[in-house]
Amino acid sequence: MNMKLKIFQLFLKFKFPNVRTISTKKLACILDDTKKPQPLLIDARNEAEYEVSHLETAVRIDPKTSNFKDFTYAKDAPIVVYCSVGYRSALISQKLQKAGFERVFNLDGGIFRWANEGRPLFTGLNKDLTPVHHVHPYNSKWGQLLESQYRASIGSS
Repeated sequence: MNMKLKIFQLFLKFKFPNVRTISTKKLACILDDTKKPQPLLIDARNEAEYEVSHLETAVRIDPKTSNFKDFTYAKDAPIVVYCSVGYRSALISQKLQKAGFERVFNLDGGIFRWANEGRPLFTGLNKDLTPVHHVHPYNSKWGQLLESQYRASIGSS
């Protein structure tokens, strides 16, 4: 694993001690087991990032969302939130927990770790999903946490 990403994960555990995490390996196992209840996957990245790629059933929310009072998902259903590396998704996870959602998890390492492990990525929505192999790098600095073969070429990032 990328050492910088590992260090950043330690920072997140310190900054958000009450936010539970789920490993990419465990999430992949859950998603592969259609007999288990599937979590709601929330992508907490901006629209441009989501359009490049996302997890298969993920729905995007604005990472600046602050109010979940109208969020109609069951309070006890599993929710996994992710972003590039975990900071924006930790903020959203924390807000969901404060809104009373009981089974919220932040994806450890975010979509960058997911991609670096060669796990499936998609673009499009619903039945128009297309498998892809690239992730929006967020910017040139953070994109260094992505293995180069998974880093999408984005204009001036």
